[in-house]
Amino acid sequence: MDVTTQKNDAPPAPQPPSATEQKRAARGATRPGDRVFLGLSRGSGIFLLVIMAAIAVFLSYRAAIAISKDEGNFFTTFEWNPTGEPPVFGIAVLVFGTVVSSVIAMVIAVPIAVGIALFLTHYAPRRLSGPIAYVIDLLAAVPSIVYGLWGALVLVPNLEGLYGWLDDYLGWTGVLEWNGGAPRSLFTVGILLAIMILPIITNVSREVFRQVPQMHEEAALALGATRWEVIRMSVLPFGRSGVISASMLGLGRALGETMAVAMVLSPSFDIGASLLDPGGGTFAQNIASKFNEATPMGRDALIASGLVLFVITLLVNGGARMIINRRKEYSGANA
Repeated sequence: MDVTTQKNDAPPAPQPPSATEQKRAARGATRPGDRVFLGLSRGSGIFLLVIMAAIAVFLSYRAAIAISKDEGNFFTTFEWNPTGEPPVFGIAVLVFGTVVSSVIAMVIAVPIAVGIALFLTHYAPRRLSGPIAYVIDLLAAVPSIVYGLWGALVLVPNLEGLYGWLDDYLGWTGVLEWNGGAPRSLFTVGILLAIMILPIITNVSREVFRQVPQMHEEAALALGATRWEVIRMSVLPFGRSGVISASMLGLGRALGETMAVAMVLSPSFDIGASLLDPGGGTFAQNIASKFNEATPMGRDALIASGLVLFVITLLVNGGARMIINRRKEYSGANA
């Protein structure tokens, strides 16, 4: 067989797509089902943006009405009296209380949640990890009012020993000095919030750690790594983005928690030097406790504080997303 026959028998070269096919591919949908799904997906995203914009516009409009009548500095005033003559109110105490209690909750909850997730996925036998995971799932479904009742009736009366220990060994710092009284402080709120967000962070982190490629762990073990070294080199880098996302979910609940905080905290518009002193307040707790009896001006003031909480939540989630996107090693696909 000569060379000419071989060339004639060869399959024809693939033809480049036509201009029409290229346009359809560029639009991302070539079949009716694909076009319908693309339209629904795009519409859902736009609808979500519309809802967020509507919330922002409503909060901004009502907040502008309240702030225009405020005779104090809305960001630095240590007073909440929107029904006075003239009205004076500010969010300095609420910002401090919300941020501090949420930070305390995150400092306590995140290490414990990650440790529980690692234990369930890499240390505990299956017959033990299953029941523990089930109990954690149940904790995530407990209503906040139940946590508030437990905190008020059980947690608060039994924290005096811890407060005394902190005062004995760390009271010299001033931040953890206890002068007696019921332990209804921001520190107690932080402990309660940590217990509430612990199941959320644990569940998400556990599912992320389960997705670690088995070959990565086996390769590390084959090189002589210990169990902890496998976790440090293979599991944690892969699941870092998931842990950050789980932490942001927990932080979102801590920032906006209402009834549990209202039942535990002894609110006052004052910022104490010690975290163990009673007093303080949070945005959600202040709105929940004052909304029913508030006048129209008082409601606009509460909505203005809600706008600040809305902005803080957006900034926290946006910052977390920027951290994940800017650090490629946080991506599990690059682990």
